[in-house]
Amino acid sequence: MATLQKNDARLDFRLNREQKSLIDKAACLAGQSVTDFATATLIEKAKGVIQEHEVRVLSNRDRDIFLALLDSDAEPNAALKQAAKRFKRHHG
Repeated sequence: MATLQKNDARLDFRLNREQKSLIDKAACLAGQSVTDFATATLIEKAKGVIQEHEVRVLSNRDRDIFLALLDSDAEPNAALKQAAKRFKRHHG
């Protein structure tokens, strides 16, 4: 059963006439209301920005080095132990 979410938050901002006209035209061409067009566009952009900051893409070389380090029996050095402590302090 699908649940409907209540739209109870607002986002207000001002545009110049040229920007508003451009958005109106794009929404019309997309067959959407300005609200639906703006919401979909902002959500898509927000997800992209978040992904850029949360996802790391490694080169083949870096991937191989990373996997080799995971497989090694080496003990963490002092710098790594200190970094882990800082991370735990900041992120629980």
